[in-house]
Amino acid sequence: MKKIVTFGEVMMRLSPPGYAKFSQATSLDIDYGGGEANVAIALAYMGMKACHVTRLPDNIIGKSATQYLRQHWIDTDHILYGDTRMGLYFLEKGAVHRSSEIVYEREDSAFSKIEAEMIQWEEILEGADCFHWTGITPAISRGAAKACLKAIQVSNSMGIMVSGDIHSRKSLWKYGLSKQDIIPDLVSGSNVVIASTYDMYDIFGIGKSESNFETSAKTLQEKFPLIQKVVDKDREVLSASHNRIKGKMWNGSKLLTTPFYDVTHVIDRVGTGDAYAAGLIYGLVNHKKDEVALKFAAASCALKHTVEGDANMVSNEEVTRLVEGNGLGDIKR
Repeated sequence: MKKIVTFGEVMMRLSPPGYAKFSQATSLDIDYGGGEANVAIALAYMGMKACHVTRLPDNIIGKSATQYLRQHWIDTDHILYGDTRMGLYFLEKGAVHRSSEIVYEREDSAFSKIEAEMIQWEEILEGADCFHWTGITPAISRGAAKACLKAIQVSNSMGIMVSGDIHSRKSLWKYGLSKQDIIPDLVSGSNVVIASTYDMYDIFGIGKSESNFETSAKTLQEKFPLIQKVVDKDREVLSASHNRIKGKMWNGSKLLTTPFYDVTHVIDRVGTGDAYAAGLIYGLVNHKKDEVALKFAAASCALKHTVEGDANMVSNEEVTRLVEGNGLGDIKR
């Protein structure tokens, strides 16, 4: 069984039931999620062994988040506990012409106080086929950034594939360094990078924000020789309830693309990028052709739009059916 290791903050998600606005709500639904944990859960549902490394508050809330991860087949043996504050985010789901809105409260969380020396990466990464990180984690704190870099360095020394989704939010960088200071060192040790043309322009000064993806990806690969593949997706937003998704990859020799998936009824858009990363990783670590791995990424992303909560909880068989063209949604008996 292939093994994935992910590293990042797990937050509590609080949402009004259904599509209600906060001004209408008298109760909130609780869920847990975080970009990297979402990837781990999606891959666990697809049949991989998944381990998530994080730091949670040492109280009943932190233990509840751990139980959520265990419920979804995540190895929680390497979770750290300390302090008392859980990162939060509040989600008001949009519909049709009304956009979804998110408010974060993650300052001084237990995860933000993590330090690199707390984690025994050699032990955790033993037997792993992939280590996955995102640009959110190093934005949380200096300690989280150092821990992420250490994980990448250990993965490189152990011959483990490193996957990085470099998208990051400028508003999170509050400890005196910027994504331009930190993310290049993380990318230099990564083999698969998920990045838009804007990310490549904003972080590395490559091209322009609207540059051709293939041209920017070639330049990024030349700048960081360990990169084997640069991947992104195109999203057409027709409304909050209707999106179209397409995958694309520069694999070092040619540009690959998928057809668009027409998602006509978006149930929950949160975590769709993580589902995309999970499908990609599943295809690559199982030695599928690049074209197939990219199709797995796009199909996994499309299916996540139909799943409530942060994480994609669909099986490898469900993704495979969509990849093979069976997306009619008929009843399986």
